[in-house]
Amino acid sequence: MTQIHATAVVDPRAELASDVEVGPGAVVGPHVCIGARSVIGPYAVLDGHLTMGADNRVFPHAVLGTAPQDLKYENEPTRLELGDRNLVREFVTVHRGTPQGKGVTRIGSDVFLMAYTHVAHDNDLGDRVVLANCVQLAGHVQLGEYAVIGGCSAVHQFVRIGPHAFVGGGTVVVMDVPPFCKATGNRAKLHGLNSVGLSRRGFGEDEIKALRRAYRLAFQSGCLVAEAADRIDREILPTCPPAGVLSTFLRDSPRGITR
Repeated sequence: MTQIHATAVVDPRAELASDVEVGPGAVVGPHVCIGARSVIGPYAVLDGHLTMGADNRVFPHAVLGTAPQDLKYENEPTRLELGDRNLVREFVTVHRGTPQGKGVTRIGSDVFLMAYTHVAHDNDLGDRVVLANCVQLAGHVQLGEYAVIGGCSAVHQFVRIGPHAFVGGGTVVVMDVPPFCKATGNRAKLHGLNSVGLSRRGFGEDEIKALRRAYRLAFQSGCLVAEAADRIDREILPTCPPAGVLSTFLRDSPRGITR
């Protein structure tokens, strides 16, 4: 059965699965829906139109679903959505969306938000993303699956960071970081393929070699972005389907690509 500490404040209109735990001093607002086996730690605050799936764990003093830090926001009923099995550590803040954006901030499943990270309005985080301590994401940021952002990094609004990308600690990201790549520095610069991360996630040796070749075409050949994307599709995509993720990303980058 649901375990709600006597000092917690849970609005009777909130929807909690039958086995949710809510710790001392936690606050759960009227439009919150919490899935099965989730644990809400002491003094956490869950507010706004917030939906989370099963097996999530929210640690003490995290704040989820409060109003976005946007001067245009006028208390419209925007949303925050979380998938399953996410870890939200101490003092994390995640804001709901804005009408001028998508109207929703989305976090996938198996995401790890370490202490003091901030996820702003209208962000979209794919499955298995990791944000290390004190990462700061501005509004409208997109992170592909398995993206890892090192501690104390800052990401400019509207930036995209591709699947399986790795951003080193203390990095300032103002342009898109391509899939499968490593980036670090202020401002961020590319430092090759994230081959260690790819190997850990089951990419084969041949795939990694092909993606390394795609990286060289995109960033070391002197080709224009569109030409590099076309060559990747012609020369590498037929034997390495993941290369298509890179070529598509290169073509669709309104902010420009980190190099």
